[in-house]
Amino acid sequence: MSFQELSLQDALLRAVAHEGYTVPTPIQAQAIPPVLAGRDVLGCAQTGTGKTAAFALPILQRLMAAPAAGTPAVSGPRPIRCLVLAPTRELAAQIADSFRVYGQFTELRAAVIFGGVGQDAQVQNLRKGVDIVVATPGRLLDLMQQKLVRFEKLQVLVLDEADRMLDMGFIRDVQRILKTLPRERQTLFFSATMPPAVQQLSREMLKDPVRIEVTPIATTAEKVEQKLYFVEKDNKRALLEHLLQQGDITRTLVFTRTKHGADRVAKHLARANIVAEVIHGNKSQNARVRALAAFKDGKSRVLVATDIAARGIDVDGVSHVINFDLPNEPESYVHRIGRTGRASASGVALSFCDREERAYLKDIERLIRMAIPVVKEHPFLGHVISAPVDPEERAQDARHANRGRQHSSARRPGGGGGNRSHGGGGGSGTHRSAPAPAARSGAAASPAPAAGSPPLRSYPKWF
Repeated sequence: MSFQELSLQDALLRAVAHEGYTVPTPIQAQAIPPVLAGRDVLGCAQTGTGKTAAFALPILQRLMAAPAAGTPAVSGPRPIRCLVLAPTRELAAQIADSFRVYGQFTELRAAVIFGGVGQDAQVQNLRKGVDIVVATPGRLLDLMQQKLVRFEKLQVLVLDEADRMLDMGFIRDVQRILKTLPRERQTLFFSATMPPAVQQLSREMLKDPVRIEVTPIATTAEKVEQKLYFVEKDNKRALLEHLLQQGDITRTLVFTRTKHGADRVAKHLARANIVAEVIHGNKSQNARVRALAAFKDGKSRVLVATDIAARGIDVDGVSHVINFDLPNEPESYVHRIGRTGRASASGVALSFCDREERAYLKDIERLIRMAIPVVKEHPFLGHVISAPVDPEERAQDARHANRGRQHSSARRPGGGGGNRSHGGGGGSGTHRSAPAPAARSGAAASPAPAAGSPPLRSYPKWF
């Protein structure tokens, strides 16, 4: 199938061709026709398969078909007719850029709204009149409360990465926004995973939706080669340094669980003369933009990040993703490794697993329905690396480890709850129960795997 066969107008076909695309991806081929027809859509596809174009192209065409006020065809102020909600600033900016690229030969205008920067420039763009607004929920609510943005003429609502939106604690903000929107509208959900909470929300919001699943839910990219390193926690940084010095890693994203961990990894790499940028929720928006630009431009071949970057970063030529820490939410693993092997490219995902992360590994392998191949021989397998460690750094490690244990305990069933905050959009996050202590330490026997689950992992003796 070609894009011409999807009945797209010439202005959009020119833009697609200008970007070098000739054949739509499966999610685009299946989603564009029902979106053009005005149907609600619930779309699930692995990351890197072109979900943004799957909704941006048909939305642009629908808006072109009925010129709004403020265009050459109609006088008066230009109203907002499409709203796209995204969980992170980076993803919001990227979606807005996609609308501008695909709509470059049209009269339609798009604007992006997110926190972390002053609102004046964003407000000025809105006052000029825009057809499409891409926003993170927190800043959008702020502007709505100031009566600086209105949605009386809204025709289309999109929730991109809907599962992440809920996981990051945006559900109340999203619900408050929804109450202000016209009931008669087209609503689109797009995500790489479809947990029960998203399915429930879709049932509440979507009207007779077309459900599209181009791959099994939570599958990993076919062209991403996955490898697992069993390594002691104290040896992880030395192993990372060793791998980055091999030369075959040309551009890599390194994921850590915490902001502090990301900073520590970057400092360690700097001491090894490996240039690395850092991006996480404690960084200012300008610092995040600079770090991402340096990574995209090739000035730095390493970007160390928390899960704020697991979605919304679309950088060509990412050869490797390295999970320095395994995520405690298995769905995040799918999104992390989806930063490589995008579109038709191939990639490699390397994951480090220390003895405290075995429960996370089991959750991941059950989710993706496969056992990640283990690298059985590597320089630091079971060996202690002697490396100079600053005393203050060691003290910081101890303080953060203690806080992490207290936080994890509070989030276990019966532990009294507790919220985890995520960078990128604000708001209080929902929480996930941490593995039980016995499962982490191996003190109790592991439960039998469910039907269809991978066989339970056999660990090295030193684990």
